[in-house]
Amino acid sequence: MAAARLEVEAMSTFTFSPLLGWPVGGTIALVMLALAIVEVVRHTFGDAGDETMLSCVRRMLICLTVGAMALGPSMTVSTTSRAVNNTDVVMAVDVTGSMAVKDATYGSDELTTRLNAAKQAVDDVTKAYADSSFAAVRFGASGTLDVPLTPDAAAIRNWATTLAPEATGVSSGSSLDAPLDQLITTLNDIRTTHPDDAIVLYLITDGEQTSAQSRRTFSTLRHYINDAIVVGVGSTAGGRIPLIKDGASSDSSESDKSSESSESSESGSAESKNSNAQQWVTDPDTGQPGISKMDETTLKNLADELGGSMVTTSAQNTMANGRSAEASKKWSVGATAKQRTRTNPVVWPLAAIALILIAWEMGSTIAMSRRLL
Repeated sequence: MAAARLEVEAMSTFTFSPLLGWPVGGTIALVMLALAIVEVVRHTFGDAGDETMLSCVRRMLICLTVGAMALGPSMTVSTTSRAVNNTDVVMAVDVTGSMAVKDATYGSDELTTRLNAAKQAVDDVTKAYADSSFAAVRFGASGTLDVPLTPDAAAIRNWATTLAPEATGVSSGSSLDAPLDQLITTLNDIRTTHPDDAIVLYLITDGEQTSAQSRRTFSTLRHYINDAIVVGVGSTAGGRIPLIKDGASSDSSESDKSSESSESSESGSAESKNSNAQQWVTDPDTGQPGISKMDETTLKNLADELGGSMVTTSAQNTMANGRSAEASKKWSVGATAKQRTRTNPVVWPLAAIALILIAWEMGSTIAMSRRLL
């Protein structure tokens, strides 16, 4: 799971910080210094009586020690904490039947299915966000969290290779809000667990909405994310939708090979050739193969609702360049530095010395008094 790393740098310096403030502490220190000087001058030039040199030094040290304590010798510890926050990338990939349409390009002029373009987009996104964590959601008739948040980018790439278009018989019209409930749950869990992380959502789809029900807005996700990129795959010209059985479909190249094999077979018949031919989803109104087109208007609306941006893949535009590359540089690492200063008084060594000297002075005074009796 992603987590914020905390780096702490500390530096200590010696200083004076009077506990009673500089006016009071400074006055006490000056008085004690003056008394120490008076003691030395009186013993040297005045009438010291029976005071010994040792007594003079002891009394002078008491005054200097008390004065030093009044100045509040302290150690100042400056701590600089730098929080390095991870980026969590959540990728939601459309696997409805229209994603099997072979009208997409990705980094070259060669046509490929929309789902294959989506897989390449996932691969580029994981490479662009180094040291980040990822979660993967697949959606067709419903949304499913296939890979919970993980720092293992390879696991996400492996997941992408297993994606297959949803069987035609499973769905009764695609609805783009199918992943909404799952995304709300996933993003809320990530935000709760890692409140300081940046969360970036990639929604990869052709933008086609064929369900008769109105689509719910994606604006509810803005509360959880820092940025969103809606990735459009396919073309506005569109293409025929293959009839998909058991979650897998054959593309046109496989169909051609199948047809050639049927023609070369001596036992082939017209019926077998027809059974091997590619079947297409038909439009119930016309009875002709239906045409699926990438819906740029819906893609832009999704981006607006998420507060993000929309990009479409093409022979020139991939996730390794353009808006997605800029986002990966912006959100890949976030660092926040905070500096705190703490002052720790170091008075106890001087207090211990002062107590020893005062006890010595009291002992000497009592001993002197007894000798004078």
